[in-house]
Amino acid sequence: MRLTRFSDIGLRVLIYLERAGERPHPVTVAEIATQFDLPLNHLVKVVGHLARAGWVRAMRGRNGGLRLAADPQVLTIGQVLRELEGDDELVDCEGTQCALSLDCQLRGVLRAGMRAFYQEMDRYTLARITEGNTGEQIVRMHKMFWSGAGNSSLPL
Repeated sequence: MRLTRFSDIGLRVLIYLERAGERPHPVTVAEIATQFDLPLNHLVKVVGHLARAGWVRAMRGRNGGLRLAADPQVLTIGQVLRELEGDDELVDCEGTQCALSLDCQLRGVLRAGMRAFYQEMDRYTLARITEGNTGEQIVRMHKMFWSGAGNSSLPL
């Protein structure tokens, strides 16, 4: 199994925002695009989805930007991935003419594996994965950006 780029970006946005809580100004989409070298148009779609899920607050205007709206102590990586990836079947047994469809155990095994994956991801909160070195690196990224190293050509 491999996560989609959409989910990868969504997780990065949430992680970055989790450590931006004490900044005086909200995080901009342009800042995140610069920090993670992401295409702006794709990032806007991901941020919109996160906002509709209620995890990100997006504010428009000159002093606008993004803030984390979810409680990082409660929001689990499993919740995020279910929302961004969906919990669809890994194989589409209904849409094919498979000779094994009557006796195949693969679908059930894959379903059990997916359930185990999400149960494991539910053990980790956003706060937990931003502890330690990860959180420290994100704080350094915020400081570097606001010291001028990363925002020279971007609007505040």
